[in-house]
Amino acid sequence: MNLTPEEREIGKDNFETAIGGDGAFNRRGFLGSTLAVTVAGAGLGAMYFDYAKEGPPKDPLRVGFIGVGDEGEVLLGALHAPETRRYIDVVAIADIRPFSIHRAFHGDHSSPDALGRRPGLISMYSWKDETEARKHVTVYDKDYMDLLNDKNVEAVVIALPLHLHAPVAIQAMRKGKHVLTEKLMGHSIHECKEMGRAAKETGKILAVGHQRNYSVLYDNAKWLIAHGIIGDIHHIRAQWHRGNLPGHDSWQMPLPTNAADVKKLQNQIATLKALKNSPEVTAKKVEDAERLIAQINAQLADKDVDAAKYGYEDETLSSGYKRSPLEELIRWRLWKRTGGGLMAELGSHQLDAAGLLIGAMHEANGKAGQHHALPLTVTAIGGRSLFPLDRDCEDHVYCMFEFPAPGYDSDPNKKIVVTYSSINGNGFGDYGEVVMGTKGTLVLEREQEALLFATLTSTKIKVDKDKTGAAVLNTAESGGHAAPVGKAAMELGPISRGYTEELEHWGWCIKNPSPENLPRCTPKVALGDAVIALVSNAVIQNSSQPRLEFNKDWFDIDNDATPENIKPDTTRKEYQV
Repeated sequence: MNLTPEEREIGKDNFETAIGGDGAFNRRGFLGSTLAVTVAGAGLGAMYFDYAKEGPPKDPLRVGFIGVGDEGEVLLGALHAPETRRYIDVVAIADIRPFSIHRAFHGDHSSPDALGRRPGLISMYSWKDETEARKHVTVYDKDYMDLLNDKNVEAVVIALPLHLHAPVAIQAMRKGKHVLTEKLMGHSIHECKEMGRAAKETGKILAVGHQRNYSVLYDNAKWLIAHGIIGDIHHIRAQWHRGNLPGHDSWQMPLPTNAADVKKLQNQIATLKALKNSPEVTAKKVEDAERLIAQINAQLADKDVDAAKYGYEDETLSSGYKRSPLEELIRWRLWKRTGGGLMAELGSHQLDAAGLLIGAMHEANGKAGQHHALPLTVTAIGGRSLFPLDRDCEDHVYCMFEFPAPGYDSDPNKKIVVTYSSINGNGFGDYGEVVMGTKGTLVLEREQEALLFATLTSTKIKVDKDKTGAAVLNTAESGGHAAPVGKAAMELGPISRGYTEELEHWGWCIKNPSPENLPRCTPKVALGDAVIALVSNAVIQNSSQPRLEFNKDWFDIDNDATPENIKPDTTRKEYQV
């Protein structure tokens, strides 16, 4: 976040003294024995989140992925560890885009970072090639209902555009499949309630992909708050800032039917071919070039997709910009009909985290559980001040939420204010949360690093090694040489963001059916996150009412009240199978 170099210096206060007592010793001991696993990115899973005490299920859950675009492939990549595939086995994928199917098998070779997050099924399972891979993974490229009719599939992961979450999830549950759908839960509150009711009607487990519920970093932050280490929270400042600019927008991917985009992609292929044929190039670079050429050709093959056949629409915006069905498919985040903008895609994650962190203050006896605090009010503004009117989602949003603090029921002045901004055009500060308490400040950066500051100093959580080489929680004076969390992460591997643990636990809950075995992000939790994001959008779009009180009934799945005043109805024709 926005810290000065001086603020990042290690302070003089001793964190161990601040915690004190047996609770501190136990926590340090736990961290010391598990930190290497935490930062290795393999997922703590059973050990940390206390499931699968008797080990993974005898047979992994057979899962089909519906939608293997950017987010679907990130979820596929979260299964990279062999231990995780003892819980989840990918047996089918469904997508109408050749580009998505190609990357699902071969990985994303657009950059080393992209390949790290999306390694591809062939690499993950050590298959020889796509031919061998397709012997194990059935591909449905015409109709996702074919996958839902596949009796070999026990459960599905849905990573489709937001407007399709409800119909596909409800159809899947009615076909006997358990479901994990990407966030946001649904495109509207009545759809979210319909999804929750369908899960209850069918008896199927429905989980939603707010992965911070499975982040070790955030779980430890909750523990610090529940034990009063930073005192009473009175403010959280959250942001997700990105440097996207017109012409360089990560949500505006190239179109295989746009002459300028096609020319850029073809020029890239020509450059790669020249590189590949260069006499001094290494064999590794030749191989990398061939893989990227194959990927770009798959991207160009998307031109033959009949997006209108699958319900995508052409539209002429009020600005005169004409959008084709294929563009709506590929760039679905840019429009309200198919997406939910910045609050749905980014803000929902961070307000979910805020609810968890504030909820930890409400926990009894310093025990950080899974209580999610819900907001009282929202004040919000936003707009398209940067990008041209080739979209209808905002490029800047600014929100302020009031949450109840402990004691609010007897004293309405006891509130916690959460401010949130998500902007394009300047990525300074990146993304994260600053949690301000009466005794100190906790900074959570990029889901990767935690910094703890005493009220008037700059104490920072450190990771040292003891005499045996085990990692221990510690602090050091300014100028000391204790390894910071960030350095430990670089040495041992990236900290898990929770995707792996989310998938593992979902699979374990399905294989171990019991009323108490439920994913952390249940329909109740996910509905709360959706209400926050979608109501904030509504306030942003209604400049005449920039402040709104949340109705408690909106957060109740069984209550018919919705902010859009549409009664939930699970008999809609789009839900029939």
